[in-house]
Amino acid sequence: MNKTAIVTGGSSGLGFATATKFCKNGIKTYIIGINEIQTKEACKELGENAIPVIYDLTNLDGIPKMISDIAKEGSIDILINNAGINLKKEFIDVTDAEFLKIIHLNILSVFSVSREVVKVMKDYGGGTIVNISSMASQYGIPKVIAYTASKGAIEAMTRAMAVDLAQYDVRVNCVAPGFIKTKMSDKAFSDEPARRDKVLSRTPMGILGKPSDIADTVYFYALEESGFITGTILPVDGGNSIGF
Repeated sequence: MNKTAIVTGGSSGLGFATATKFCKNGIKTYIIGINEIQTKEACKELGENAIPVIYDLTNLDGIPKMISDIAKEGSIDILINNAGINLKKEFIDVTDAEFLKIIHLNILSVFSVSREVVKVMKDYGGGTIVNISSMASQYGIPKVIAYTASKGAIEAMTRAMAVDLAQYDVRVNCVAPGFIKTKMSDKAFSDEPARRDKVLSRTPMGILGKPSDIADTVYFYALEESGFITGTILPVDGGNSIGF
């Protein structure tokens, strides 16, 4: 396919599922991760199309060099802004520092990475960016105020980016995952079975999604099959966001 992608936070979870989809389809994929062992192990599992980039995305000052180093190899055709962190805590107990930590990684780094990648994309005739949002941006979920704020911003940024970057033939879309069966969700639901019951009761399809459901959607947005689509936010959630 001769395309090059960057997947932030691609060493685990939905990012890893996306990187797997890309690598299996011949896309050279740079996986940006902060944990060196985990990131290198993920790339080893993914094979020759996966390239580890060990980097802390909260270090905004170093992002331009990190992206320019990747671009020395040529074009960057696809950017998946997947990296993010959450904080589950009562609203009145969240500190300013904790709120800012979520915003720093989930919003500021997305902007900085996107800005630098677009500089490369426009020199090579365009590209596509896929941001990852959440059900937290679709409706109120308790105890995740900072995460909710960050994902609401990501969806608004997606629309603004799409308008700003169309002049460079760069498309920008967003995937909003529903409740997906992962190790993290398994632990959360085992601790709170009532929450799992509530999630499934308002999901018309009555099941949790698979990481591959998200990866398949991101893959569609990344390629020419979605060539006339930009500025959209697509829930991949079994109907959860419209369930009653």
